[in-house]
Amino acid sequence: MDLPLLIKAAILGVVEGLTEFLPVSSTGHLIVASSLLGFDGENAATFEIAIQTGAMFAVIWEYRRRIASTFAGIATDRVAQRFALNVAIAFAPAVVFGLLAGKAIKAHLFHPVPVAIAFVVGALIILWVEARHKRRYGARDLEGRRHARIETVDDMSPLDALKIGLVQCVAMIPGTSRSGATIIGGMIFGMSRKAATEFSFYLAIPTLIGAGAYSLWKQRATLAFADGPVFGVGLVVSFVSALACIRWLIRYISTHDFTVFAWYRIAFGAVILATAYTGLVQWR
Repeated sequence: MDLPLLIKAAILGVVEGLTEFLPVSSTGHLIVASSLLGFDGENAATFEIAIQTGAMFAVIWEYRRRIASTFAGIATDRVAQRFALNVAIAFAPAVVFGLLAGKAIKAHLFHPVPVAIAFVVGALIILWVEARHKRRYGARDLEGRRHARIETVDDMSPLDALKIGLVQCVAMIPGTSRSGATIIGGMIFGMSRKAATEFSFYLAIPTLIGAGAYSLWKQRATLAFADGPVFGVGLVVSFVSALACIRWLIRYISTHDFTVFAWYRIAFGAVILATAYTGLVQWR
């Protein structure tokens, strides 16, 4: 028997919140979960993008003091000005690329099999970067604090921000992972693991707000007042689960690398590909 719509929304909210900031692709998980749940109505894609706003609110709440101090000092504080500028620069490429290629990506790549392939490819990149990081900095110095060129987000230059923004564009391919692309990309460009992770959180704010608002505006004609409870449940659940995930991830990266997520991605992608090839699951 089909699950009630609100329960499906809650399940997808949990999936979004737990995967948005891990290098495992929240969009990829939502596509697969929606297919399994049969959540594929007219506004399903809009729902999946809109509930990312709940995860974004979790970032705002967790880093509310830094965000408030940035707004308070934007007119006089050089550090606040540079931080805000870097976030804006990193966000800009996604706007341009999204407008140019977003429609084509949704039409051809928002399916479980392309997602599974992106999962495996992304995993191999993570394994390569982590191996490179350990060779350069040593296995015990996980964050590279004594060696990384950029130890905190305040050490970033506008050029560093632009590089991260360009890498984030790759994450528009579902299954790639926005957080994974920005964190691993940041490590390649000389950021410590902690700095790359925190900047990925901050960059999520304009990125997820923009994606959610744009999707809702485009689909406004198909949305109805009756959709409100479904979207509301998804947003609230994604906020709570994302907040828990952010706090856990900050603790985790102080003593661990991202290798475990790479192996998870390989296993996840392999299951999708195997079930699709054998016909065991009819992926939509």
